[in-house]
Amino acid sequence: MKRFIFFLCCCIGLSQPLAAEDDPQKTPQQRLKEAGELYFDYKPEEALEAYIALSKDTQDRQAFLNAAFIALEQNDPKQAVDIMSAAYKIYPQDRETLEMAAEAYLADGQYRTAEKLLSMLPASAKRAGFFHINLARAQMGLNEKRLAKYNLKMAVRAGTHPALANYLLGLLYEEDKDYKQAAEVFRKATVYDHQFIEAKKHYAAVLEQLGNYNESYRQYRMIYSSEKSNKEVNEALARLKPRLSRSEKEIIGGKELLKHTIVKPVVLPDNVPTHEIKVGLGMRQNGRPSSRETVHFIPSHDFKITDAQTGKFLASGKGKESWVAVLKDRKTYLLSPKNKRIPFQKSILVTPSSSSPDEGTTIIVKNVMSGAGMTWASVDDKEYRGKLQITHNTTHNTLIPINIVNIEEYLMGVIASEMPTQFPMNALRAQAVLARTYALKHLGKHKYYGYDLCDTQNCQVYGGVSSESERGNAAVESTMGEIMRYKKKPIESVFSANCGGVTQSAKEAGWYETPYLQPVSDYKDFDFDTLQPYHFKELLQYPHDAYSRYDKHVSLAAFRWTRVVDVEDVSQVIKRKKKDIGRVTGIIPLRRGRSGYVSRLMVKGTKGNIILNKENVIRNNLSLGMLRSSYFIVEPNYRNHELEFFVFYGGGWGHGVGFDQTGAAGRAEDGQDYKEILHHYFPLAEFYSPSQAKNTSNK
Repeated sequence: MKRFIFFLCCCIGLSQPLAAEDDPQKTPQQRLKEAGELYFDYKPEEALEAYIALSKDTQDRQAFLNAAFIALEQNDPKQAVDIMSAAYKIYPQDRETLEMAAEAYLADGQYRTAEKLLSMLPASAKRAGFFHINLARAQMGLNEKRLAKYNLKMAVRAGTHPALANYLLGLLYEEDKDYKQAAEVFRKATVYDHQFIEAKKHYAAVLEQLGNYNESYRQYRMIYSSEKSNKEVNEALARLKPRLSRSEKEIIGGKELLKHTIVKPVVLPDNVPTHEIKVGLGMRQNGRPSSRETVHFIPSHDFKITDAQTGKFLASGKGKESWVAVLKDRKTYLLSPKNKRIPFQKSILVTPSSSSPDEGTTIIVKNVMSGAGMTWASVDDKEYRGKLQITHNTTHNTLIPINIVNIEEYLMGVIASEMPTQFPMNALRAQAVLARTYALKHLGKHKYYGYDLCDTQNCQVYGGVSSESERGNAAVESTMGEIMRYKKKPIESVFSANCGGVTQSAKEAGWYETPYLQPVSDYKDFDFDTLQPYHFKELLQYPHDAYSRYDKHVSLAAFRWTRVVDVEDVSQVIKRKKKDIGRVTGIIPLRRGRSGYVSRLMVKGTKGNIILNKENVIRNNLSLGMLRSSYFIVEPNYRNHELEFFVFYGGGWGHGVGFDQTGAAGRAEDGQDYKEILHHYFPLAEFYSPSQAKNTSNK
């Protein structure tokens, strides 16, 4: 790419054209729009040249800002500094110019100039927190720790990016060996954003320094659940285990169920079809079976056990009895409460029965994994409606517990696991419709292992009766049989926790082109017709009002988040998961859609480069654990002219395609009906109701 030198040439009376001459008939606004189109057509280098040419010809302020933004994305902070130096001479009092110039100097490690520019910014209550964060970053680079601490405390007080402000403050306390203060601010960072694994790692380290070995071990265990190969974490667990004052199981926790729940059977209306679903329980992150040698189960009512393939009767038991299926030496048998062994082949079916039509049956299954691969992973007792099938998978030599349940009862165990039940009822109804649609669309997804769906995020998080709630059940019952369709078939009803303001298309996410999965906006105060690349900086660092900014009963970090990833960590992640490219020197987005999500990215290293495609690949290879989304901008941070860490400013939680759960809550709070909400996120899909179909057929 050509070096941006025309500004320097202008200062000494020279000129050097950087791009082909533009049509003199075009207005600056037309040229600005065309440059933006180049960027969104995945031609960032051409877009940069077009913005540079426009800024040279017209001194357009937005052209400067866009050019600097792209230069920073291209890992060329020196060029961004050149651009914004020229812009500052023309717009010395413009807030956005001062901010972009300061960030360019920060990215280039020129902290004294960055500090000077930041001190010139006009006062703004809305922007105060971020101002203090950037000022502190400059002062940290200058080793002015006292001033940096002061500004980070001010940033925490302002409430802008509290996880980042607390994390950076913790680093300073940790350097000073003030472990008590460091522990407190690192804890606050993890409370605000439990996905901020880097903060958890520092929190665990200072807890160990303080002698709080149990809590330090617990924090490392949470990191281990999503980062099993991290050498530092494994060494810490081994080092801490002999120093624990309680058993490992007590420290990690896990809910134990001692009694059954009295449940009401679900009665389907005549016009609602019955669908039975097989759900694999305690599955791994990818939906495949976990390793298991026993399945301990306790039915609520009298039950019988039969061979699942032949129907042959094997045993019967009383309600509340505790039975165990055992796999040993590749052979399977049942162990009764009286220690009687009952051999079985391949698969058994446990069927409880109730003599009362008003009292449903349940089965408690002991020690079921939840949240596999996530920082909140745990092993708990779970309770389920329906029947329990236990299968011996001979290929993997493991026992697989499978819950066989009616689809409407299945949904009752999904809603509260996937969406806070304190959300407005119309948001819960929309979620119920989509969860039902998803289940019908994906029946048989894991049939190779003997079940239709798993209980993890690979399908839909399913917690059984243990996750049911009165409001969640009401949402299911009030929408029975209702789904979303496209061309008379269930749609791909994907959803994420938060889109960050705009959903992205399936194509942008690296999936198949899908007509009804196109970008839709949740912003209330931003016009996407005028979208320019530099707006992503504004949108991510200073959140605008949006339905998905709904903040009741949900983590605030779901809408806007920050992560600080050490160069050593991201280098090791890339080496372990992809290939050894040496020490990482740059993270460069190559493709960014209009929604802001990055779908193609280059990681530069001292030994080579690597390209990451698709949002899930990007999210899983740039940090410990995973990033909340691929909707982010990333800035390098230097110290003593050495690249130290990357700061991610991100939005949303999940892939951002389709339905936005938090946005739905915001819309429902604003008075929108669940059908209206569904049509917003899936504008080309049709709403289908069995009652509507019946009324139509009767006409």
